Formats: sequence, structure tokens, C-alpha cells
Amino acid sequence: MRGKRVWVAGHSGMVGSALMRRLKRERCDIQTVTREDLDLTRQSDTEAWMRKARPEAIFIAAARVGGIGANARYPAEFLAENALILLNIIKTASELGVEKLLCLGSSCIYPKHAEQPITEDALLTGSLEPTNEAYAIAKIAGIKLASAYAEQHGCRFISVMPTNLYGQNDNFDLDHSHVIPALIRKMHDARVSHRDSVVVWGTGTPKREFLHVDDLADACVFLMKGYESPKLINIGSGEEISIGELAFLIADVIDFRGRIVFDAFKPDGAPRKLLDSSRLHRLGWSHKIALRAGIEELYHRWRTSGRNSLVKQHHP
Repeated sequence: MRGKRVWVAGHSGMVGSALMRRLKRERCDIQTVTREDLDLTRQSDTEAWMRKARPEAIFIAAARVGGIGANARYPAEFLAENALILLNIIKTASELGVEKLLCLGSSCIYPKHAEQPITEDALLTGSLEPTNEAYAIAKIAGIKLASAYAEQHGCRFISVMPTNLYGQNDNFDLDHSHVIPALIRKMHDARVSHRDSVVVWGTGTPKREFLHVDDLADACVFLMKGYESPKLINIGSGEEISIGELAFLIADVIDFRGRIVFDAFKPDGAPRKLLDSSRLHRLGWSHKIALRAGIEELYHRWRTSGRNSLVKQHHP
């Protein structure tokens, strides 16, 4: 990738900013464009920008993202905006002859009751988790389009499936955040406000796998440089923890000593979600950042950098 023009679509979001940090070590020409200057949901605008910029490699990290609550409230926006972003970039990349493209999926698009650990072949073998169905459908469309262009036209387009992510530039807005930043914020607020309890959505029994976003960025660069198959590939840590155990871990990191109350009337989401990342591990990559260390670093960064500086939505 050295010397190549590399476009990180969605460079200001959590994944995009991690890719920016990682790509600085590659001595490539990193290209970016802001939301204000380019609306990726508009095909003509996207095509015009790409024709002018002429990227040689593309990481598609642009997306509208959010937690269970946001997905449930805004299904139309989650489906339409994410589908348009992916279709516009991938189609134009094929027309322009972009050398390499990496499309980022999400493990939440696998079937709700997929056999664990989840292999890449599980995609589209069962019903989706209803709370994020719209987002999942959009992501599946993008992954399938990238694969279709690879198989039909010989494009070097690859797709990766990250597990649940957390880390620098995470979203701490409780209306849109995922579980780790949401729990950090809730427990921090409770501690400094001297409240004696924190409510956690669901029963606490579902299990999840987490990966630090800097590990994901490293894996994406690793695959962009050496992986050529159009077959989807998982990116995960191979380690899982229950939401209840995670809540107590975060409470310990933050030194919150109150009660943790699990609200069983709120949705749990999928009962378990662990990726089979053996294909990636056989290629020679594995994660480096342990979960507790990553949470400690994230909490310290959020607490010392000013809370509002990390409260943002990850729109393209």
C-alpha cells in the first residue's frame, strides 16, 4: 500500500479514525472527505468525487450505526442510508477500476440463532435478530454486491465481518451507543452523582465477543495487503463474556460500588454471538489488546479528554 492513494470512507467514525491511525504507518496517501462536502447516499455526488480523487484502494467504514434502541426507532434510515452508501461506493469503484476495496460488515448480520462459534458460511442461513434487521439487510446487500463484482468482473473486492467493537472515538450518547460505552457512561454518572444503582438492559445472560477497534484496523490493513478471496472473513478475538460479567468488570474499572439491576423487560438481543475467526488466525493474524486493558484505556481517555468530545454519531 506504500505510495497508494487510499480512501477511508467514514474517516471520522470509530472504525474510520482507527484506520487513519493505522494507515499512517503505511506511508500511503490517505484520502478523506467530510459529510459536509460529500453525501455518500447521493450516487451522482459520490461518483463525481471518486472520479476526481481517483482512489487506488478503499476502506468502506462509513455507516449509520447505533445500539438496539436506535435500530428499533429508525429502521427506515438504517436500511436506506447504509444500503445507499455501500451500493454507491462499490458500484463506482468497479466502474473506475479501483485496485482494491475492503467492505466492512458487522457480526450482527448473522442469523440470530446461528451455531456457535459463527462461521462465515452461516450468513443467510436463518432469520435475523429483529432489533437490527434493517441495518443487517443493508450490510448484507453491500457484502453480496462486493462479492458479485469480484466473481463477475474480477474486482479485488473483499469483505470482512468484525465482532462487537469498542475503543477510541467510541459513541457515548446513550441513545445511540453500544454496550461498553453505554455501561461506562451509566456507571461513571452514577458514581459521581452518588447514586446507589445502575440499570442494565436485559437479563445479563447473553454472551458477547469484543474487539478493540485498533485491533480491527490492524486486521483490515493486514487483509488489504494479503487477502484476495471474495469470500467473507471474520475478525474477532475468539473470547466471549456475558453482559452481566461485562457490567461487573466495568463497575470494577470505574470503581462503582452500587447495585447493578438487570431489567429483564428490555430486549436481550441474540443469546450468544461468538465468531469463528480461525480462517484469519490461520493467515497469521491475532488480536493484541486484552478486554480489561482496552476498557481501562477507553475510560481514561473519555474521562480526561472531556466527555462531550466523545459523544458523537458515526454518520458518514
